[in-house]
Amino acid sequence: MQELSEYTKRHWDVVVIGGGATGAGTLRDLAMRGVKALLLEQRDLVHGTSSRFHGLLHSGARYAVKDAEAGRECIEENRILRRIGKHCVEETEGFFVRTPEDGADFEATWVTACDKCGIEATPLTVKEARALEPNLADNIVSVYRVPDSAVDGFRLVWQNVQNAVRHGAGFRTYTEVTSINSANGQVTSVSVRDSRTGQTGEIPCSFVVNAAGSWVGELAHTAGLDINVKPDRGTLVAFNHRFTSRVINRLRKASDGDIFVPHGSITILGTTSKKTDKPDDTVPDTAEVHELLDIGRVLFPEIDSYRILRTFAGTRPLYTADPSAEGRGASRNFVVLDHEKEGLKGMATICGGKLTTYRLMGERMADLVCAKLGVAAQCRTAVEPLVEDTPPALLERARKVFPAQGLEQAESRLGDSFAATVERLEAAPWKKALLCECERVTIAEFEQVASEPTSHSLNDIRRRTRMGMGTCQGSFCGLRGVGAVLEAKLLPAGMQACGTGECDALPCGAPDLLQSFQQERWYGIRPVLWGSELRETELARGMYGATLNVDGADE
Repeated sequence: MQELSEYTKRHWDVVVIGGGATGAGTLRDLAMRGVKALLLEQRDLVHGTSSRFHGLLHSGARYAVKDAEAGRECIEENRILRRIGKHCVEETEGFFVRTPEDGADFEATWVTACDKCGIEATPLTVKEARALEPNLADNIVSVYRVPDSAVDGFRLVWQNVQNAVRHGAGFRTYTEVTSINSANGQVTSVSVRDSRTGQTGEIPCSFVVNAAGSWVGELAHTAGLDINVKPDRGTLVAFNHRFTSRVINRLRKASDGDIFVPHGSITILGTTSKKTDKPDDTVPDTAEVHELLDIGRVLFPEIDSYRILRTFAGTRPLYTADPSAEGRGASRNFVVLDHEKEGLKGMATICGGKLTTYRLMGERMADLVCAKLGVAAQCRTAVEPLVEDTPPALLERARKVFPAQGLEQAESRLGDSFAATVERLEAAPWKKALLCECERVTIAEFEQVASEPTSHSLNDIRRRTRMGMGTCQGSFCGLRGVGAVLEAKLLPAGMQACGTGECDALPCGAPDLLQSFQQERWYGIRPVLWGSELRETELARGMYGATLNVDGADE
């Protein structure tokens, strides 16, 4: 990563704060219109809400009854993203399923609402539906097919940012904005702190976009503003089985535990809705897992026979003008707030919404910013792909060096880093060995991502490659990852030797690197310690605690 001074000594047209889907989509739109834009994120990209959800690319059918506008936005953006972001989307389609516990009146209202929103909801017989999804309960009443899909939030954000960089944008992670500065009612700069080194600085700019998700209220306070955003906490469960090939929605009013989403080899069940006062309230608890399982059994009676991989939680940034509305009572639509109306020129906030509509949110924000800056260029984000198709010649080279079953996955998740990874493999063919078998991550792919300036830990690499996110939850690839870091002298900031000579020059950061990776995995495993997951955890504990003594216990 470039030194902070490289950013503080130039003036930016716009600073976008927040490295989730909305911030990344806004950055891309601005860059494509020729605006000099810089994105700042307090942690790694996709650390917040955009990676802590069920991964559903909404058809809009979930919102058709209660919020027709949101439903229409979703179906339009669904079609756009399937076209421009095909490496991020798996076109699974979806079912809306009514069970004996769900009312027939809502079904009729829902069908009419979907039709008015332009959402195709095709009825199937129960026999047809169970032939396609045999694990569904045998007592379901009615089923409709809708154009839902699954979307990878990690990949989506990174590919938006990479695309923006190709158009001249900048971005910096692990950079916390401590204040938004102004003079005579006009934004002049943002004060920042490097959260890894503690270094501080001031970045001059003409406009600030607050796209910090659940943190927009806290960020607004640094500029003396108040925004009525209420973080809403949702917990989800990931199963180590793909027991449905389609998104399965419960056909009833939106409630907890009414969506199952397949991703690769796993299935995610979500979500709960709990009031919270903290944007970073993301540690799940066992009680919520049991709540979800109790609800999920109605659609999938054999749910207890599937191994739970982990559980995780995120917060939704719900905005409402009604102070009494919260949780599922709050709108899922988004809003763009121009703070010039409150006496501060050069700042706007975007909040609310859903990942499905991230591109539209970015477009609306970019329209406002460009109007303020006098930029006449039109939005092109709906027509130009996030990633260009890989040239046939490069694919042919890749087929000669990549493991046959890992090529397609690597091409999709690496984006702009794919060509460099192919070159690594050509130079050292042995690096096609898998560092992570569960997610088919090669040593070459790991090294490429680890060598890039945005990677500072194994968790940063995990978010780019999915290492450690499969069956063993990092039990094997965590140690291999540390070995690869040592072998190739990667992640220098976290791998300094202490210089005392007492550790034979082994970088003292190595144990910390491994422990932080395993600890992050532990947060999602701890609430589901029973059955197969408990046995898997005991294996990992025996490896790392007993054999390797990573905790440093006295002999």
